[in-house]
Amino acid sequence: MTAPVFVVEHFRTGGDGHYVLDGPEGRHAVSVKRLQPGEEVVLTDGAGRHAVGEVIAAEGKDRLVVRLGEVAQEPAPAPRITVVQALPKGDRGELAVETMTEVGVDAIVPWQAARCITQWRGERGLKALGKWRATAREAGKQSRRVRFPEVADAATTKQVAALLAGADFAAVLHSDFEHVSAPLATAQLPAEGEIVLVVGPEGGVSRDELALFEEAGARAYVLGPTVLRTSTAGTAAAALLLGRTGRWS
Repeated sequence: MTAPVFVVEHFRTGGDGHYVLDGPEGRHAVSVKRLQPGEEVVLTDGAGRHAVGEVIAAEGKDRLVVRLGEVAQEPAPAPRITVVQALPKGDRGELAVETMTEVGVDAIVPWQAARCITQWRGERGLKALGKWRATAREAGKQSRRVRFPEVADAATTKQVAALLAGADFAAVLHSDFEHVSAPLATAQLPAEGEIVLVVGPEGGVSRDELALFEEAGARAYVLGPTVLRTSTAGTAAAALLLGRTGRWS
């Protein structure tokens, strides 16, 4: 079993060289994980900085004393993979974020597509975005990542087009098999730079949106002969890209 991951804001130790993990993370370590002296933990800031530590003691219900090792920086992966995710219904958005985080996506951009039933407006939108970010954080810990995916503010279609225009490889997953599309499994992928993948809503990417994205330099792709739900398509496509680019090798 790999060591559990906990998120910290800093790596400063006390005069005795020990680090005290307290607050919600400390409570989870002591009361939920029930960690004992001698076990290993990984502390990270979620942005690549991390250190392996050995548990020295558990105090009360929310204090874990750790002998901290050297702090290291995990290099940014290449190529970087960003998924533009159209807003699904209900809690399927959090499901998409969770599984994409687990497979290794680097950034997630919520997208208010024309055919999205879900609308992010005002306080409701801020609350939903907060849930996506909290889900990415927890899924990052669960999957033992030390560099969590960035969850951006919700983007408009024009903003997505600008993102695609700056990418080294830009793809739109398309469910209209009558439209000229290529298999994502055979696409020519860059070894470095930025890959941006657009996942449309359940109703699909509209013709106007697709035309704008293709004008920005993107191309329509299909995963296979079947149509996946929007909450699973991004994860399946990201897994394919991670394998083909060598990031999983």
